[in-house]
Amino acid sequence: MYRICVIPGDGVGPEVMEAALLVLEAMGPDMEFFSAMAGNACFQKLGTTIPSQTIDLALQSDATLFGAVTTVPGQKSAILTLRKELDLYANLRPVKSYPGIDSLYPDLDFLIVRENTEGLYAGREQYTPEGAQALRVVTRKASRRICEFAFRQAQENGFELVTAVHKANVLKKTDGIFREAFYQAAENHPEVEAEELYVDAAAMFLVKNPQRFQVLVTTNLFGDILSDEGAGLVGGLGMVPSANIGDKNSLFEPVHGSAPDIAGHNVANPTAMLLSVVMMLRHLKEEDAATKLEKALLMVLEEGRVLTPDLGGSSSTLEMAREVRGKLDSV
Repeated sequence: MYRICVIPGDGVGPEVMEAALLVLEAMGPDMEFFSAMAGNACFQKLGTTIPSQTIDLALQSDATLFGAVTTVPGQKSAILTLRKELDLYANLRPVKSYPGIDSLYPDLDFLIVRENTEGLYAGREQYTPEGAQALRVVTRKASRRICEFAFRQAQENGFELVTAVHKANVLKKTDGIFREAFYQAAENHPEVEAEELYVDAAAMFLVKNPQRFQVLVTTNLFGDILSDEGAGLVGGLGMVPSANIGDKNSLFEPVHGSAPDIAGHNVANPTAMLLSVVMMLRHLKEEDAATKLEKALLMVLEEGRVLTPDLGGSSSTLEMAREVRGKLDSV
């Protein structure tokens, strides 16, 4: 039996999490779910955005499912804290076109591999007499392991090209270390083609010719920005899942945020959350269950009858989830 830590969070987080659990509970893998708190609502109740009990539960689980949280300026980020405490150094964000979804490109299938523990998200900021400073942390260890991870992902998923995205012409020392680590990793994987792009050029190509990409590997902030750009190519943030992977722990979450403007209306698109469940099942080596859920979801998207408003439909979050659940027996 798998132990799954469930963190619904804030805003639409609990709504898409309810949809995910509705579908998961109808599937084969034997799972025990343990609910935990994090986010702004948690702060209002307990005075902290991420209690130690939540971290401990995530550490003891086979995987963590995470909805979305609201992070108020000045508060500690729950998701960044979890990534650091669990040493989830690799953030995987697949960008893929799906049938029946209005997207800018109908044939996209690439993966953004984002370093998840340092960079400008290291949290090392301080006020100065003139304003404030943020320290950008890039280490050789973290750069080597994320680049190696990217090349392994390429091999495991049948990709033939890995693109390093950086700004070493300006950030000569920090991105210089990242670039060096990338080419060291490339030497270990001669069967995979390696190339590099400055982040501004990569952003342009994502709009102009995204089909050229297969796996992109980059630092924390660049990966965060480019993955949202990628989501815009395939129907929006509601269509993109993510996995946070470490050597011992894992966490799966939709790319979208807590969307407080629609929270409580039960209209949030559950696709990204369900695709995150697919990624979790694959990580747990439950390939049959992952494929089954993915096929059921694709059937619902392609039919187009039961979709949330952002996808052009008029159904609720749970109605769409129930439709996916109903397709499980036919795939």
